[in-house]
Amino acid sequence: MPVYQYKGWDAKGKKTDGVVDAESPKAARIKLKREGVYASDLTERALKPDKPWNISISFSRGTGRIGSREVSVSTRQMSTLVGAGLPIVSALNALIEQVENEGLKGVFADVRERVNEGASFADALAAHPRVFNDLYVNMVRAGETSGALEVVLERLADFLEGQNVLRGKIIAALIYPTIMVLVGSGLLFFMITFVIPQVRTIFEETGRALPLPTQFLLGSTALIRTWWWLIVILLAGAVYGFRRFIRTENGRRWYDDYRLKTPIFGNLILLIALSRFTRTLATLLTSGVTLIRSLDIVKHVVNNTLIREAIEKARDSISEGSNFAEPLRQSRFFPPIVTHMVAIGERTGELEDMLSRVADAYDTDVETKIQAMTSVMEPVLIVVMGAVIGFIVVSVLLPILQMAQGF
Repeated sequence: MPVYQYKGWDAKGKKTDGVVDAESPKAARIKLKREGVYASDLTERALKPDKPWNISISFSRGTGRIGSREVSVSTRQMSTLVGAGLPIVSALNALIEQVENEGLKGVFADVRERVNEGASFADALAAHPRVFNDLYVNMVRAGETSGALEVVLERLADFLEGQNVLRGKIIAALIYPTIMVLVGSGLLFFMITFVIPQVRTIFEETGRALPLPTQFLLGSTALIRTWWWLIVILLAGAVYGFRRFIRTENGRRWYDDYRLKTPIFGNLILLIALSRFTRTLATLLTSGVTLIRSLDIVKHVVNNTLIREAIEKARDSISEGSNFAEPLRQSRFFPPIVTHMVAIGERTGELEDMLSRVADAYDTDVETKIQAMTSVMEPVLIVVMGAVIGFIVVSVLLPILQMAQGF
């Protein structure tokens, strides 16, 4: 059923806006009039399907862009409404009135209509993979089947909020180094563009032989100023070619393997992937999703081809009757702590709890390593920027000192 965005006035004469679902614009106006709203503007919204979201952060409010922060808040509200005993349709009606994001409001309006037409809540959510990915839909389906939808929605909200917090900490830790790089690059651009050309003119007028550092500096800046457009084209071409390469199967495998082998950063990337793997798998299993289906879902969360293939091998081994810990132990990506905790969980029947403990440990480890890396990056960046600027200063001062000694 189409969804319409409207602007108008309510019964008290105040301006109002929102979305409404109806068969036609006329039906939408009649429906709004019954609710005491007189629409002055009515436009149909197109709900575009897209690929499933990855865990991300969106700071938009009241716009059509939908981020996981809005989804997690709405999930928490939906859990509260369902826990209060409201039917799904009534809970969705109340939720639509509270949602500020117009895009998400339209999505929930469409979900409500699908539920009214007889679809399950999970199937209605699955019609919007751009907002609700496989993990979300399967957990909701498991909650509907087991009669514990309120609990599953609460776990989903906890999971999304936890992922947002982790991502926020990573971004916050990288803000200062990023600002330093931008400021340093801006300073170098200013010196190359404005300062050094004026110094070059002064040196050329003296007619003296310049020191090698000064010649190198002037030659480099002249090359950049003359061929900057070619440099930009080459860099853009290299970036485009690299992006095309890593979109191929072999290119993606090489890139994912290279990232894991990178000093310092490779270990951090692996820790983040393992944290996502254990946290997501624990959440799915706790919500009643089967292990095989959970592995099918969680393999897309790790964001690494090689680790995904290891998870697929583990799933195939389990389908053939093997335990869960052994295929993980045979892979080089899962440390002993993961395999031991999985083995203990399988023996004791507490696999979900063991995976949650591992995820907590990895989240703490990731946060600690990021803080340590940023604390090291800051002085390294300062030293590098100081060396570059120091070279420029020395290159400029050397001929000036030569001229002073000549006089």
